[in-house]
Amino acid sequence: MRGRAGFAAGARAALTFLTRLPGGPLSASDFAAAPGWFAAVGLLVGTVQAAVFLLALQLWGAPLAAVAALAAGILLTGALHEDGLADTCDGLGPRVPRERALEIMRDSRIGTFGALGLGLVLGAGILVLASLGPAAPTALIAGQALSRAVMTSLLLRGTYLRPQGLGTGMTGPMTAGGLAATGIAVAVALALSGQAHGAAVVGGLTGLLLGAGAVWAVARRRLGGVTGDILGAAQQAGLLGFWLGVLAWL
Repeated sequence: MRGRAGFAAGARAALTFLTRLPGGPLSASDFAAAPGWFAAVGLLVGTVQAAVFLLALQLWGAPLAAVAALAAGILLTGALHEDGLADTCDGLGPRVPRERALEIMRDSRIGTFGALGLGLVLGAGILVLASLGPAAPTALIAGQALSRAVMTSLLLRGTYLRPQGLGTGMTGPMTAGGLAATGIAVAVALALSGQAHGAAVVGGLTGLLLGAGAVWAVARRRLGGVTGDILGAAQQAGLLGFWLGVLAWL
């Protein structure tokens, strides 16, 4: 019974951490199990966005449907990953020493590099979703899940640089339940994308790895590891890369 409770608590912790939805009372140990559920939460976020896209598509057409879907995701997650992307661009954009870059990333104010990076990624996301048209809903669901699975991998395998921070208590080994939850969510995402996009899922996975991998490579070279902001930037870059890869193959 305790194992089942811990399993459910990890899911609730991931929901609380990655979205604005309430997860009930939680402890620090519950959040340690949260990374195993990141991809599953991504499925939920993507499903909400897909529903909004389909509704808005009937009302206003593909371009505004893309805007509405992205806005729904931002509202649901509290712009958690977009904030990480902006902070990462501000910290790693200018040529400054490691400690200065980390200090800039802690600053909640957005700078020139952050504004430009966030604007470019969101703008590109709107254009690619509008171009995907009927294929966009599945790309939203699959991309949100797979990009959060990449977050889990980087969090557990990369050196976490903050002695205190959002991800500090989530860097331990993943439980068997977390591995199962991640595996199932990734399998569902790949199955959905494979059915809807065919061979284009290969392009999506390639774009996902290139986008997230580029963020991780720069962070490792400049900082020596990852932070919560780096994870958010990797999710955003991987998500856009997945959409671009699918579009390029369709």
